[in-house]
Amino acid sequence: MSGLGIKAVTTVAAALCVACAPQRDARTSLMLEWVPVDSLNANLPVGIRVFAGRSESPPLRAWYVRIDEADPEIVTRVTISDDTTDNRETVSSFADEPGACVAVNGGYFAMGQRPARHAGLLVTGGVIREPATRAVTRESQTYETARATIGFSADGEIDIAWATSRNDTVFKWPEPPPHRRGRPAGPLSYETAEPWEVWGALGAGPALVVAGAIDVPLAEEVFFGTSIPDVHPRTAAGRTADGALLLMVVDGRQAASRGASLEELAALIRDVGAVEALNLDGGGSSTLVVNGTLVNRPVGSILEREVMSALVTFCR
Repeated sequence: MSGLGIKAVTTVAAALCVACAPQRDARTSLMLEWVPVDSLNANLPVGIRVFAGRSESPPLRAWYVRIDEADPEIVTRVTISDDTTDNRETVSSFADEPGACVAVNGGYFAMGQRPARHAGLLVTGGVIREPATRAVTRESQTYETARATIGFSADGEIDIAWATSRNDTVFKWPEPPPHRRGRPAGPLSYETAEPWEVWGALGAGPALVVAGAIDVPLAEEVFFGTSIPDVHPRTAAGRTADGALLLMVVDGRQAASRGASLEELAALIRDVGAVEALNLDGGGSSTLVVNGTLVNRPVGSILEREVMSALVTFCR
């Protein structure tokens, strides 16, 4: 991933051409036809375009937003709830911030805690608000973790890396630890890591797309033994070859849209231009709001789950 640095340039016109054609991936057999959502795009800067995709078999409804982070009038930030009672609020509440034009839910969090606590790295304003997950235990064995994280520099450049943190420093890795179920790789060696200067960062995982190819390192990021690999409503974030941000939401758990596996999600976001991508929190958290409008139907409803973090794009 980081170190996934692909330098080839893809023009916006080419990206839009690809996006509007039906895309099928041999590994997933999904085919969605993506079309611009004119009713939303009419009120957005030209650097932000929203697309809707649908499939009847299997039933699937999805949306993605392409955001030109190079546009000086556009900036995306990792944001955290300012609700002091439980550290949670709806994505629509995040989107109420002045100038906010696009918002999606962010990383994992402990729903059973009050106030909520972020599960994974969270950096806002250059400050580590929650450290990266240091280690997890599966089947009585401990695995030190470096999980997929999206990071934003102070000037808005996007990177996706496997990340850890120590004290007040974030580190990124060229690849995740070579864990296998039942065979932890041992302690992390920081000799292969490098400090990562990020203004905002959101850890989640697993990775979906690496160097332009579908790559879902479930074992390496230690997501086996959880429900995360199952079919769910999904949220993903990615980066195109020319540095644009991609945000994708897939509805699920409803008749019109069954949700997606991680491999299906990887294929969908790769086929609309992602050269790097990661999975964010999903299920009932998966929510997309554009200019104050709830675009998707979280678990078939207009009700939104309160979440702890979000990616919010501001149109200045």
